[in-house]
Amino acid sequence: MGTWFTRFYDIFMEPLERRGLRDIRRKLIRNASGTVLEIGSGTGNNFPYYEQVEKVVAIEPELFMRERSLKRVSTVQIPIEVISAGAEALPFPDNTFDTVVGTLVLCTIANPSKALSEIRRVCKPDGTVLFFEHVRLNNNPFLGRLQDCLTPIWRRLCHGCHLNRDSLQQVTMAGFKVLRVERYFKDIFIAVEAVNKKI
Repeated sequence: MGTWFTRFYDIFMEPLERRGLRDIRRKLIRNASGTVLEIGSGTGNNFPYYEQVEKVVAIEPELFMRERSLKRVSTVQIPIEVISAGAEALPFPDNTFDTVVGTLVLCTIANPSKALSEIRRVCKPDGTVLFFEHVRLNNNPFLGRLQDCLTPIWRRLCHGCHLNRDSLQQVTMAGFKVLRVERYFKDIFIAVEAVNKKI
């Protein structure tokens, strides 16, 4: 991730957070329970919204963002452990977590299919999986193509962030049973609640 992006992430995101992202995070995360794994926790924007859970293990590979998140850990009542790890190789045994949370993270993971496979592995059978992502506008051909065109430049500027990923399709193809999808900001953002069905 480019240094400028990690250092200015919170400043860059603050207008969006004020315009509704905080409310979306809060609404999504209230569905979390038990022992929670958060994927790509960044600077800890979700931490204040964990209330009805036992504990949170948050993984974040970026040192600067991880250090920034520790300031938020100290302000919440729920035990939160922040560790350095990547989503494609989660350092946890099978069936460890009751809930897995990822917000604005599938767009940047180099191999989202591998990450989702790892999430399925470490999430308990019938565990809850919660995602909040921005997605390609498939229902608007012009804007969808514009996202395709901008993605190569955007990816270089913003630590591999893909504007045009279809995260909902990826979650479904990974084998999760999607229970609910809510769309925001003219379908640019989606919140997904799914269940980890295992055979």
